[in-house]
Amino acid sequence: MAQAVLGFGMESFQQYLSAAVQAGASDVHVKVGGPVVVRLNRVLIEVQGPTPTEAWINHVVQTIVPKHARERLERDREVDFSYYAPGLGRFRTNVFQQKGTFALAMRFVKTEVATFEELGLRPIIKTIAEEHRGIILMAGTTGCGKSTSLAAIIQYINKHSKKHIITLEDPIEFVFEDQQSVIEQREVGLDTNSFSEGLKHVLRQDPDVIMIGEMRDATSFAAAISAADTGHLVLSTLHTTNCAQSVGRILDFFKADEREQVRRQLAGTLKAVVCQRMVTTVTGGVTPAQEIMLNTPTVRKLIEENRLDKLAAAIETGMDDGMRSFNQDLFELVKERRVTEKEALSKASNPQALEMNFKGIFLDEGRRILS
Repeated sequence: MAQAVLGFGMESFQQYLSAAVQAGASDVHVKVGGPVVVRLNRVLIEVQGPTPTEAWINHVVQTIVPKHARERLERDREVDFSYYAPGLGRFRTNVFQQKGTFALAMRFVKTEVATFEELGLRPIIKTIAEEHRGIILMAGTTGCGKSTSLAAIIQYINKHSKKHIITLEDPIEFVFEDQQSVIEQREVGLDTNSFSEGLKHVLRQDPDVIMIGEMRDATSFAAAISAADTGHLVLSTLHTTNCAQSVGRILDFFKADEREQVRRQLAGTLKAVVCQRMVTTVTGGVTPAQEIMLNTPTVRKLIEENRLDKLAAAIETGMDDGMRSFNQDLFELVKERRVTEKEALSKASNPQALEMNFKGIFLDEGRRILS
């Protein structure tokens, strides 16, 4: 990036952020003694300008960290919050310490919530968004677009249904305006003391849809299952690498003697798991490759009977129901000429099988495993 930022102070900080937004960067990284770095199309690029000093970063931190988060920063030496830069928009911000000094990692949150089509999501996502009850999980690793896709689902419901939607986030990422629905967004630390406190009271607030920013412990899942059991739609994100792994990850949050009951409850309340991996397109942009698991009778039976090792095979053989594996979706992306074969193979769960698919060889391994 060629834009230089002169001097130090909040004005120069805003200039760094402005340069990043204008260039289309997704993230900004600031630390003492090194250049400001932005992530553009998944590549880290240095921004020209003076090297940040400890005094300058301390001044920035004191200015942008909201009052409710300062005590947490002092206690934990790191904190998450949303920062609104005037004229630019909102940044999901993490302030932390490294080598005894503060550093910042900031992700720009686009003000407009993109549609399913703009994000490149598969049509089945619209059907999933029209569910009235149960649990829907967006899964994937950090930076795969989980929050963006989840926001698109919330916005779709907002546009097409008269629902009462309550979100519980840490921090708030996308700001929604009421359309058909009524939406309240609660930020941990600002509007409620903790996820557990917010979840404890959410069912008393008459919601139809509950969005939990991230499933992170047994308390979150127990509350989600309870809400889904009583007829609510619960949306959340989960850090896993594929759909089949997601069920096991949920169970891992619970004690061994609790897992049997939780697994059976999950079999009855889970609606869908959508797992994403970002892939580079032929035009240099990015698009999500999606693995989709729906709670079909087969999937439900496998969860009930604790045959989680068969879930991948159920996904692979369930395309008629709307399911798809990563390999199948990557094959479609290549067929649609949106992604190169090389890029698809680098993101495939089974590169050898995908390479055979490109040669016209398809093995019905999933049906063999299920039988």
